[in-house]
Amino acid sequence: MSVQLTIDLPEQAFSILRTPPDTFIKEMRLAAAVKWFEMGQVSELNAADLAGISRQHFIEALPRYQVSTSQRTPPTFSAESNYRQSLLEQANEAYAKLRNNV
Repeated sequence: MSVQLTIDLPEQAFSILRTPPDTFIKEMRLAAAVKWFEMGQVSELNAADLAGISRQHFIEALPRYQVSTSQRTPPTFSAESNYRQSLLEQANEAYAKLRNNV
């Protein structure tokens, strides 16, 4: 599920970065995700999800923002592990439902 937001920006916002609106939005999502990752508020995996890109692409983008890939802390590992476990449980439930319907 996704949520759509409306953001008021000055008219010159797109010309400042010399990008079309769709590229500007992607860059803004990535920049926010990188900053939250840098501040330790989100893990690599969650930041990538917020940016709408793969974890690998997120990691590859970090040097562009001069952010180290080694921001991970023990709580981050735990959060990622819990997130992965949740995804695995959801996948197993969906698979079980499919098997029951066949």
